[in-house]
Amino acid sequence: MTEVFLTRLDSPIGRIELVADADAVTSLSIEREGVLPHDELPEHRNAVLEVARTQLAEYFAGTRTEFDVPVRLVGTPFQEAVWAELLRLGWGEAISYGALATAVGRPGSARAIGGAVGANPVPILVGCHRVLASDGRITGYSGGEGIPTKLWLLGHERIGFAA
Repeated sequence: MTEVFLTRLDSPIGRIELVADADAVTSLSIEREGVLPHDELPEHRNAVLEVARTQLAEYFAGTRTEFDVPVRLVGTPFQEAVWAELLRLGWGEAISYGALATAVGRPGSARAIGGAVGANPVPILVGCHRVLASDGRITGYSGGEGIPTKLWLLGHERIGFAA
């Protein structure tokens, strides 16, 4: 059995919970209605989580624009292709669901792209908040409190969007 590590930190968008194995962050959750998935468990940190905590604190402070903490992304081949494209986006960059579909070789599959984006196990570290509708609108966000969380992240990175 693989040892699991866990930590939490406060952020401007609410408490964040990070889960990792010995080598990489495997999950990032943003609290929803004051609750995190593993609130009942004590923290059990490792070196990977310490790096992730530091990098997230720097991101929220505005002094870090990219992450290099290792992440483990496990999903279907389609999901993993979408997440790999999201990793290519930098601070302040956005992409549409349609453009993302084209980038992974599945033009016209924006709805499926939305499902893969929403299934991202490590939001923020893999910038799924940077995906917008083709007209620049915000269509949803599955992390934290939803659209208000996405609005904060977009504003933090100075990413413009349509109202």
